[in-house]
Amino acid sequence: MSFTTKVKEELVHLSDSHKKELSAIIKLSGSLSLSNKSLNLSITTENAKIARYIYSLIEKSYHIIPEIKYHQKTNLRKNRVYTVFIDQDVDKILSDLKLADSFFGIETGIEAKTLSDDNAGRAYLKGAFLATGTIRDPESGKYQLEIYSVYLDHAQGLAQLLHKFMLDAKTLEHKNGAITYLQKAEDIMDFLIIVGAMSCKDEFESVKMLREARNDINRANNAETANITKTINASMKTINNIIKIMETVGLDSLPIELQQIAHLRINNPDYSIQQIADALDVPLSKSGVNHRLRKINKIANDI
Repeated sequence: MSFTTKVKEELVHLSDSHKKELSAIIKLSGSLSLSNKSLNLSITTENAKIARYIYSLIEKSYHIIPEIKYHQKTNLRKNRVYTVFIDQDVDKILSDLKLADSFFGIETGIEAKTLSDDNAGRAYLKGAFLATGTIRDPESGKYQLEIYSVYLDHAQGLAQLLHKFMLDAKTLEHKNGAITYLQKAEDIMDFLIIVGAMSCKDEFESVKMLREARNDINRANNAETANITKTINASMKTINNIIKIMETVGLDSLPIELQQIAHLRINNPDYSIQQIADALDVPLSKSGVNHRLRKINKIANDI
């Protein structure tokens, strides 16, 4: 099950509901038709649980029993598409939800009251996400929440509504519509809180924290590996220089303090600078050991 499906199925099981949910769902997933001089409303979804939820919203809000139909998609995925179909009092429903102007092209944005009322805004966002929302799986490490709108001004209205809840929403126009999107993990988690998907918010946060912990460990391991490689390279350079001195002028030509360092380094190639310092007859600081090793390297380079 995708993370998007998990969020939507959590939302449809919440105990509270609001007409503004239905308003957003119809606006984003509804279509009108005429039959026998009556107005019909069809609301489509690929999720059976969302279809049942829409059915219950309509029944509860308007005491109308819709019909649920379905057909199989003909593409490769062959998903079922569910349609909640209403053929009575459609004009009254559209009027009550302030949607008549939207369907007849007069107004395609979001009603001002939805933008000014927090509860209405939360419900509208919940319905909009149920209709056309998606969230990229947090396991991917690339965070993105999107809600698709047919009209750019509606996408901009959604962004305005999200801004009201302090979320950094942006819009992007496509050839066939527009999307409103969030890209920050913190904003997506806040969105889930706003619409009431608390379990999915906790899951999202857990995945994010686990990924960050793994990334921190990987960075630390990479840094440690880089340091080990650097130490080994420096050690091998010095060992080669000591061998060069032995084969030319001999170690006896070095001052006694450099001879001690040279013997320790060539006999213990895996020693760290600190281990060399501790192994000396008279313990020395790391900077002191480094200073003497640099002298050995300079002598070898001058030969």
